[in-house]
Amino acid sequence: MSMDREPAATLPQSAPPATVPARPQISVVVPVFNEEENVEELHTRLAAVLGDEAEFVFVDDGSSDRTFEVLRGLSALDPRVRVVRFRRNFGQTAALAAGIDYARGAIIVPMDGDLQNDPRDISRLLAKLDEGYDVVSGWRRKRQDPFRRRLPSQLANWMISLISGVRLHDYGCSLKAYRHDVLEDVRLYGEMHRFVPIYASWQGARVAEIPVDHHPRTRGKSNYGMERTLKVVLDLIVVKFLSSYATKPIYVFGGFGMTSLTLGLLLFGVTLYLKLAHIRDFVSTPLPLVVVMLVLVGFLAILMGLVAELMVRTYYESQGKRTYTVRETLGVR
Repeated sequence: MSMDREPAATLPQSAPPATVPARPQISVVVPVFNEEENVEELHTRLAAVLGDEAEFVFVDDGSSDRTFEVLRGLSALDPRVRVVRFRRNFGQTAALAAGIDYARGAIIVPMDGDLQNDPRDISRLLAKLDEGYDVVSGWRRKRQDPFRRRLPSQLANWMISLISGVRLHDYGCSLKAYRHDVLEDVRLYGEMHRFVPIYASWQGARVAEIPVDHHPRTRGKSNYGMERTLKVVLDLIVVKFLSSYATKPIYVFGGFGMTSLTLGLLLFGVTLYLKLAHIRDFVSTPLPLVVVMLVLVGFLAILMGLVAELMVRTYYESQGKRTYTVRETLGVR
């Protein structure tokens, strides 16, 4: 599409042309998908509250509308705007991961591109970071969404806090602030973007939460559906496994295997008793088949645990990775 057809994106009237330093202090990361009606207004609001120390990293997650054309026009007018365009739709987690990879700021602030997050809250997130925290998460205390979306979200937040041990009211709020260094070793897959504070906490980051404003969507169409609730539950299982057994998978596989073997031996004792007491013959009860199945499953689970242990050691040792992280050192040369 030729440039003369693009929308006339304009900077705020009161703001002079911006320049971006070689190393911006703040990187606002905005994943967008089919948000042509919102990105220009979002840019205007961001430009009104953030100065030349910030950059705006928009990640176009394979939009099928004119979102990219609007972003290209904004990039031509404002050097703070950087745009990453996917070949197809990969999802919000992949878009956030790409934004983090391309961000240059010492502080990363992700937010949604649908105008429901308020850019004026960014200063409050940064002020909380200045108190010594590494991660500050937004809490949509007065969330402007339908009840059918709020209820599953509240249940998911409760489950995530209970299982992860990181107590937050609102994991689904995209508006957060991170120090860049706590995200360097975080790798995101699936729908894991909501669990970034948990990953950061595992690395020893100090996590806080503050209430933020939330506005109803007035333009465009929401890309969230009820099927995401099931994905959250499945991802939560992965998070729990990684938090407890990432470096010792034999504990979960071996524990399951030993339980299965124990049940198999107990049932074998019951079956043998029934046979010797002339109560039931082997052929008249399914217990022998159940015993064989439990014993086989138990042995296979233990073997899987051993294979997983080899994979973990290969993962860490082949890449020179450590099973710990260091915050700082004193007197170390």
